Amino acid sequence: QVQPVESGGGLVQAGGFLRLSCAASGRTFSSYGMGWFRQAPGKEREFVAAIGRSGASTYYADSVKDRFTISRDNAKNTVYLQMNSLKPEDTAVYYCAAVRWDSSGGNWIGFGSWGQGTQVTVSS
Repeated sequence: QVQPVESGGGLVQAGGFLRLSCAASGRTFSSYGMGWFRQAPGKEREFVAAIGRSGASTYYADSVKDRFTISRDNAKNTVYLQMNSLKPEDTAVYYCAAVRWDSSGGNWIGFGSWGQGTQVTVSS
């Protein structure tokens, strides 16, 4: 399993950008699909983006499609989330985790260890 540590969050104005990083310890990093999730105050954690083991395949929630880009560097055991054109509704704590596709529910599931998350605040 991987032990993720997220970083890169902060306060940004609407329309701005941030780049989140997730450094994951463990020698099996490249064996896992990885994903980003977020949780806003008073809301459940939701899927944001996922990337396959090699980085060739990516998947996005409709709410972030065409604005966010997920990528990974297996040599550095790191997954990234480039967030452009940020909106106030993107304000949340962002987490990364290993992911798998749940075909019965039709959604991405994070599993294993979760980091402490990184706060993203977008002001209007």
